[in-house]
Amino acid sequence: MRISTQQVSDLAKSSTTKTVQRRRHMHRYPELSFQEVQTSSWIGKELEALGIPYLAARGNYGLRAILDRGPGPIIALRADFDALPIQELNEVDFASTYPGVMHACGHDVHTSVLLTALEVLASLPGWSGKVIGIFQPGEEVNPGGAKTLIKEGFLENPRPGIILGEHINPQLEAGTVGFRPGLMMASADEINITIRGKGGHAASPHLTIDPIAIAAQTLVSLQQVVSRAANPETPSVLSFGKILGNGAMNVIPDTVEIAGTFRTVDESWRADALARISRLVTETARAFGAEADCRIDTGGYPVVRNDMDLTQRAKEGAIEYLGEQKVIDLPLVMWAEDFAYYAQVIPGCFYNLGVGNASRGWTSSLHSPTLMIDEVSLETGVGTMVWLTLRELGAT
Repeated sequence: MRISTQQVSDLAKSSTTKTVQRRRHMHRYPELSFQEVQTSSWIGKELEALGIPYLAARGNYGLRAILDRGPGPIIALRADFDALPIQELNEVDFASTYPGVMHACGHDVHTSVLLTALEVLASLPGWSGKVIGIFQPGEEVNPGGAKTLIKEGFLENPRPGIILGEHINPQLEAGTVGFRPGLMMASADEINITIRGKGGHAASPHLTIDPIAIAAQTLVSLQQVVSRAANPETPSVLSFGKILGNGAMNVIPDTVEIAGTFRTVDESWRADALARISRLVTETARAFGAEADCRIDTGGYPVVRNDMDLTQRAKEGAIEYLGEQKVIDLPLVMWAEDFAYYAQVIPGCFYNLGVGNASRGWTSSLHSPTLMIDEVSLETGVGTMVWLTLRELGAT
């Protein structure tokens, strides 16, 4: 007997209370990338309580759960579970209890949805094959947990035929999902700059080599890498979110540290731009008598490219489950995700889960200290993931 959308919808709805509990637990106790000791342990206990076997990664805190119903398609589902170094400003009873750490990118949603999706799938008769749940640490910082888990064989023995993953989008209303075949997200590289000058009294700048003034000139000049060197048809972003001088009102420091990110969607231009950035940093500093190091992590994430056929099937499945008005065509965005690594190995589809609620003012962006999600979206997330999985298993 084939499984129906109504069966899945009923199970997703009846599981909502548990999904909310899981999400709120994670939100209260966030952990930074590659420090997710308690989070990983908690996920393992949840899987054990559900009777779902799993393997723990050797190199980090990842887990791979397996539902094995014998011969048939093999489907991987992925969720990440690290948090960000952000002080939460929401006044809710499940706010982060850890100062300066917050689930501000929705990874608490991703993991709670995957846990409940596996629970629902385990309860459903009528399908055969294997479903692999990949719970991944360290998505927020290079080199990313995905690369390590792939090296540890999380996509082998057995090898999935496809992989699905979701990411929350607060600009989409709760109850909706979004898809984009092909190129979906940009590459991302981390840029760390240290400018070394000569500190001294601010009233005697002629006796110093002012790294703050040089930093200002460097930041302005770097923007021309995008505005003048990039092809206008190639989306590119160069942003710096950290500058640290550690001087004072009347003290010019010896050094300034700057950190930022470069993102684009063209791998050839990516390499050229990074070389230009490094050269401009060192030569600008030298022109003012200073020295500079430009450290670029070449292990930055590649572009996220969804498999065309799989994504089309997933979109069609979402329309079956939610209705056409609830399925959105997504634009290209300059976010980055290490889901890209999985999609380089096997066909992948990374889609968005709407979590916003404009009527309640819950529209803060990702990585914001006021990010709030409408928890109605959890039911949508679970049901959609289960339905898309069953569809790929040939059980619908």
